[in-house]
Amino acid sequence: MTGTPQYLLVLYRAERHGNVPVPPGTVADAVGRSPAATTEMLQRLDERGLVAHEPYDGAALTAEGRERAADLYGTYVTLSRFFDEVLDLPDHEREAMTLVGAISPTVVDRLATTLLDADAASADDRPDSPRQ
Repeated sequence: MTGTPQYLLVLYRAERHGNVPVPPGTVADAVGRSPAATTEMLQRLDERGLVAHEPYDGAALTAEGRERAADLYGTYVTLSRFFDEVLDLPDHEREAMTLVGAISPTVVDRLATTLLDADAASADDRPDSPRQ
């Protein structure tokens, strides 16, 4: 299911690379929706004050949209890393994008802790580790 979180995240990631406004076709490709469905969603997000949407030109996050998208991006990074490093999923980025709005902050925090614990454990296994 593609919803508000996925659209905000696509816009956020594009903006981080300096692509503003983000063309509707780029958004449509990234979320796997038709251009018409994408335009409708961008219009709804515009009405909610999360994006500034200009037909044919594209969309850009508003301050409120950027704030929400930044939180989603943190979740996305944690999920993507967990799916890649722990679960070894080949399409970890797509899986993370799919779940980004459906995971509670508590779950994300625990996944992040798991990753940090794994980082610490692998550091302890290195020959030059001070603990050995």
